[in-house]
Amino acid sequence: MPDWSFIHAVPFFELTALLVLAAGIGFVGLLLRQPMVVSFIAVGVLAGPSALDIVQSPENVELLAELGVALLLFLVGLKLDLSLIRSLGLVSLATGLGQVLFTSVIGFVIGLLLGLPPIPALYVAVALTFSSTIIIVKLLSDKKEVDSLHGRIAIGFLIVQDLVVVLAMMVLSAFGVGMLDGYGGWHVQLASVLFYGVLLLVFVWMFIRFAATPLVSRIAHSPELLVTFSLAWAALLAALGSHFGFSKELGGLLAGVSLASTPFRESIVSRLASLRDFLLLFFFIVLGMHLDPGLLGSQIWPAIVFSVFVLIGNPLIVMIIMGSLGYRKRTGFLAGLTVAQISEFSLVFMAMGLSLGHVLPETLGLVTLVGLITIATSVYMITYSHTLFSKLEPILGVFERRTGIVEESEESRALHDKPYEIIVFGLGRYGSAVAENLLQQEFRILVVDFNPDVVRKWRQDGCDALYGDASDQELIASLPLRGVQWVVCALSQHDLGVSYEDPRLVLIDALKRNGYCGKIAVSTQRMEEVQQLREFGSDLVFQPYRDAAQQAAEQITAEIAKSSSS
Repeated sequence: MPDWSFIHAVPFFELTALLVLAAGIGFVGLLLRQPMVVSFIAVGVLAGPSALDIVQSPENVELLAELGVALLLFLVGLKLDLSLIRSLGLVSLATGLGQVLFTSVIGFVIGLLLGLPPIPALYVAVALTFSSTIIIVKLLSDKKEVDSLHGRIAIGFLIVQDLVVVLAMMVLSAFGVGMLDGYGGWHVQLASVLFYGVLLLVFVWMFIRFAATPLVSRIAHSPELLVTFSLAWAALLAALGSHFGFSKELGGLLAGVSLASTPFRESIVSRLASLRDFLLLFFFIVLGMHLDPGLLGSQIWPAIVFSVFVLIGNPLIVMIIMGSLGYRKRTGFLAGLTVAQISEFSLVFMAMGLSLGHVLPETLGLVTLVGLITIATSVYMITYSHTLFSKLEPILGVFERRTGIVEESEESRALHDKPYEIIVFGLGRYGSAVAENLLQQEFRILVVDFNPDVVRKWRQDGCDALYGDASDQELIASLPLRGVQWVVCALSQHDLGVSYEDPRLVLIDALKRNGYCGKIAVSTQRMEEVQQLREFGSDLVFQPYRDAAQQAAEQITAEIAKSSSS
């Protein structure tokens, strides 16, 4: 093993070596078109004691990782509001609790069949129910799907899972403390944590009600102070959550929710996004460092069995529950893929069982290997989720009710019978501006977006709006395309290296398949895509910035000519 003593002499050198290794492995992963999450976990394995053994001060890396986790959930909380919680409460609660119940029961039976004793089998079964909120939120954010219906439902039931995690770990921790010190017993410890939890919720509600907007309005006069305050607020509530027996994740989430009602939340998100991505690097590195290959060798076959169950069984459970609640197969499938892995909490939970003497190190190794397999595999499943759905769609109809679909109201279904001249996909800043100008010119238009809040706002303003995803083949097939002269695709641009699927090309292909004979207009911010989009079937390619610049130059030229003539 290389001698890294000169690096360990100074913590800054150690951190520098870690960043250089992360940049190098990340670049290799980019060349191989691999998700960064997998690359960063590999960095953790290489930097850990089982390989290069670079990190001799893990507490420093773990501190940065904990701050990154708190910041991630803080930014997620900024996207949540009370109306969202009310609208998705039932499906989130039913799916979250249903998945935990079915996974634990089936996992326990599988554990017994594999020869595990009842107590270790129960521990493994419970560990399989936890999914990684951090990884899922990161992937959904990368794919710009946090605001989609399936993204919001997934975050909702992942939060329910986190609450179950906290409850299970509180009971286990309190049980252990009660056994060790004999003071009060586990029920006293649990009651204490619940009491502090209520106090924390009351404190957050009071802050939202009386202090959030006035305080942040004053702080926002200084952008630097706004960033510092936001980071401090996220860390403070994460620390309080941890101190009172909850997780740092839930504390960070509450911090975000407490500021979600302020008019500055988008500014906070934009300013902290880069810092979040940087700090999350250390979380994935820590996750990789904790994977001990020495405990994995003898558990390969049981781990494969449990991994197949998590990768296939968990999504099926979610699809069954969501289908019974009236959600379409596509929404259930995309949301179900988010539970196709176990969480870092699973390893913590098993470590607590090990400290109490309930499980052996080999059982911890088993769950660790399941975590490694499922996390790495599920990253690809979520990354290629739309492609997977298109391949599996013919056999997924069994998970969808033929009547009672809750994703469309009667108002939405009535839109399919109206005649339209133009359909606009994507209601970001550019798409909204295009749609507003078309409305002013009295065209009959239908707007489509996958953000339920945006669709609700346009309906309140009196415009025909439909919830949907441009990549959804069923949606395109159901659209009132007869008589439509133009379809305008103004979808927000993002790095397609994350999802490897261009929704604009999917939309054009779907329109052709459904016999659409009108014109198609597509927007792009990249000059090199113009020719490709035209060859694929776009009749008109907008370049928002370039077109605006040309229009501005023409106006300036006209003003100069007018001044010269006068």
